[in-house]
Amino acid sequence: MKGLRTRRALPLLAAACFSCAGLAAGGAAAGVEKFDALTRGVVPMNFAMRFEAPEAMGDGTGGVPERRDVPEAMRWDLEAIYPSFEAWERAFSDLTPKIDALAGFAGRLGEGPKKLLEYLKAEEAVSLELEKLYVYANMKSHEDLRETRPMELASRIEALSARHGVVTAFFAPEVLELPEDELRRWVRGEPGLKLYAFFVERLLREREHILPRAEEALLASAREATAAPENAFSLLTNADLKFPTIRDEEGRSVELTEERWYKLSRSPSRDVRRAAFEGIYGTYGSFKNALAALYAGSVKGDLFYARARRYKDSLEAALFGDNVPRSVYENVVDTAARCAPLMHRLVALRKRALKLDRLHYYDLNVPIAEEPREDIPYERACRMVAEALAPLGEDYVANFKRGLAERWIDVYENRGKRKGAYSWGSYATHPYVLLNYNGTLNDVFTLAHEMGHSMHSWYSHRNQPQVYGDYTILLAEVASTTNEALLLGHLLKTAKTEEERKWLLSYYYNMVRTTFFRQAMFADFELQVHARAEEGGALTPEWMSGLWRELNERCYGPDMAPDELLWVEWARIPHFYSAFYVYKYVTGFTAANAFASAILAGEPGAVDRYLTFLKSGGSDESLNILRRAGVDLTSREPFDRTMKLFQERLEEGERVWGR
Repeated sequence: MKGLRTRRALPLLAAACFSCAGLAAGGAAAGVEKFDALTRGVVPMNFAMRFEAPEAMGDGTGGVPERRDVPEAMRWDLEAIYPSFEAWERAFSDLTPKIDALAGFAGRLGEGPKKLLEYLKAEEAVSLELEKLYVYANMKSHEDLRETRPMELASRIEALSARHGVVTAFFAPEVLELPEDELRRWVRGEPGLKLYAFFVERLLREREHILPRAEEALLASAREATAAPENAFSLLTNADLKFPTIRDEEGRSVELTEERWYKLSRSPSRDVRRAAFEGIYGTYGSFKNALAALYAGSVKGDLFYARARRYKDSLEAALFGDNVPRSVYENVVDTAARCAPLMHRLVALRKRALKLDRLHYYDLNVPIAEEPREDIPYERACRMVAEALAPLGEDYVANFKRGLAERWIDVYENRGKRKGAYSWGSYATHPYVLLNYNGTLNDVFTLAHEMGHSMHSWYSHRNQPQVYGDYTILLAEVASTTNEALLLGHLLKTAKTEEERKWLLSYYYNMVRTTFFRQAMFADFELQVHARAEEGGALTPEWMSGLWRELNERCYGPDMAPDELLWVEWARIPHFYSAFYVYKYVTGFTAANAFASAILAGEPGAVDRYLTFLKSGGSDESLNILRRAGVDLTSREPFDRTMKLFQERLEEGERVWGR
């Protein structure tokens, strides 16, 4: 999603994750920051977001309460971070000179190991407080976006964070000017630096791709220009693009927006779904030449930086930071292509369930099973999730309940509150979760998902020093999706009615379609687009639309009608401006399903391996952390396991809805 981006120049390991149902459905309401951990900084913590339906959510009675009317027990306890605005102001004032003092280390890191250690400790102390200030101000503003004081705090800490990035930008280039052998001797010989051995190795690994200072400065100055395509795409699609007005199921006029697309695509009226589809995609189609030029400009920027930093190609440049071999990316693309017949069967099942002669793209989001209408009180939802997570052991469940008791969660909607859901916090705080709980089964899954992120952060922060406290983006969706998989398995096992089971299967099918197959298709598109650009080919709208048609037809099969308007869908995917990012949704989903399957099957050691994964933070390469926990993404095994489970549940659906 756009917004809520902050940067910190501390080159210690941290992570950000943005998970958005709008993007999974193909929306433009999501995005991720392009960043280079050595030159631009990173988001201060694992900031995971999940947006279900973008429309406002009521309290179930027709009215939305003011925040003061929400019981205190159902509001998160931000006073545990700062007891008042005044306390925040004091901390802000105290931190500002400490940030400026870091500039005094510039040009002195080569004096010896003690000076390097002194800087690292000073920077950690600054970052610890900076993150607290940042998350407090932003979360406070999310309680009621009508309040100006928290918004002012958020703006000020954003500016201070940027200042911090400027002050500390000298660190990586200066350290990398030191001879490797000497730097390693420092780490071995200075007791305090031994903690940073892996961090230093990660930094040294970047050496061959770090340029002389003058050239680095030139690349930095080019970033504003190379960011122009993404900025123009954002302005065009979020501000300037105007969509037509259609009529909803009750005949009311509705002006189309990206935010309203998801709800309208789930309408029981096919006429409404078709009109929304034609309005959205027809509008993008009328701008396809400009949008193709913007995307081509972004791809050329990817190629420019890859070549400037001496990478083989833009894919290697994108994978290098996480130390991910090309085989992992290929596993994602190859598995989706190899298992496309399973998706064809799902499309055929959906066609039968909806009683349609031919399925169109605008029929993919409408539910094939009605969600149980029973209102689920929040307290019951918490019990349901706790029961589902019981296989993870008493300690995990106790910490989950601790979060409930200590008011980690802001539960209900109130007027002015930010929509959707996310997990956030900092190394110095416990995790926090924003919900807009409305009593649906879907909301129960959201609770499980966000607390999966929070428990991952909880275990990481309490078992790792600050330098390794945050896990990488590659790992960010694993724990949240594992929780969802455990909840789904539990609910399928305990379902009392056929309708409830059908809805659960439908929920699972949608997860597989949007998180695995669709994102893998996106990954394949990016791969072929960049390969064409690297060979000197032109990225015309006609060529990209032809490729998009080919990939969609392979993915969805013969039961999906060819919708010509769909072939320009590539033009509305914001993640394409953060090249080679979307494959991480597939790897996260795959790893989570591997963990959950092993845990639910009672495989010896599965729970201990998973808890070790949660506790590992960023203390090793992400693939090594997963491999030690029993998931090797460089092999086909976890991908095949995910597809095997999909096939089993697909076969059940075929029995329920008929072949």
